[in-house]
Amino acid sequence: MAGLRFIVRGIEAVGGSTVLIKFFAFIGLLFVLPIIVSSSGALQASNDINNVGHNPVAEDDAAIQIYAARTWGLKKILAVHTWVALKHPGDVEFTRYEIFGWAKYHNEEVLISHQGDHDALWYGNTPAILVDIRGQHAQQLISDVEQAIEDYPYRSDYTVWPGPNSNTFTAFIGRQVPELKLDLPSTAIGKDYVEIKDVVSRSVSGSGIQFSLWGLFGASAGIEEGLEINLLGLNFELDIFDLAIELPGIGRIGAPQFEHDDGEA
Repeated sequence: MAGLRFIVRGIEAVGGSTVLIKFFAFIGLLFVLPIIVSSSGALQASNDINNVGHNPVAEDDAAIQIYAARTWGLKKILAVHTWVALKHPGDVEFTRYEIFGWAKYHNEEVLISHQGDHDALWYGNTPAILVDIRGQHAQQLISDVEQAIEDYPYRSDYTVWPGPNSNTFTAFIGRQVPELKLDLPSTAIGKDYVEIKDVVSRSVSGSGIQFSLWGLFGASAGIEEGLEINLLGLNFELDIFDLAIELPGIGRIGAPQFEHDDGEA
């Protein structure tokens, strides 16, 4: 803990409570060290949220799927990109909905949709599936998801950090349709972004409550999320019901993060 002692001594030099200083130094290391480890590749196996086989969906089935994949460049050390894919009964392909930030600079809506490639690589990174609902249950929920997509308030607005970004969009869908039981990973930076009028709101899964100041500082508690602390958009989560933790940069350690319903009785 040489790093912690160095921080404490440095702050003590300008005065202050030793207990308080140690507490904030510990919290700082709790968030920063996982990022350093993640960037080194030492825990690369943990960086993939939950790679599962993307089983094909029958043509006559409805389906709702939500994916996350590490983003591009240096951002991938910290963050994932998330999107929503929908399929109505009889559709041959999924329709994929996501946020493309570059569209803002062409005076276009950043919320786009396109058919096919719903589980394609994202800048060479394999996506992990977070929600996979099929059959009758999907058919019951799909209109609610489409309405939530239509109601998304930042269709023409994009800011990498703290939001609104791609993860803000997916989190909005989760809050509007709590039946999805969406638990976004700690690496979904921007998921906690809300306007000041919504400083207290539903948690992303809709199963709890969240306090958030523009996605920069906050905390949440819910059945799906467990307990979560947000510091400058970086999240530490203790999933007490699934016996897992989530760390900034690294992501989830423990039980898989996956909501599946194949529609069968």
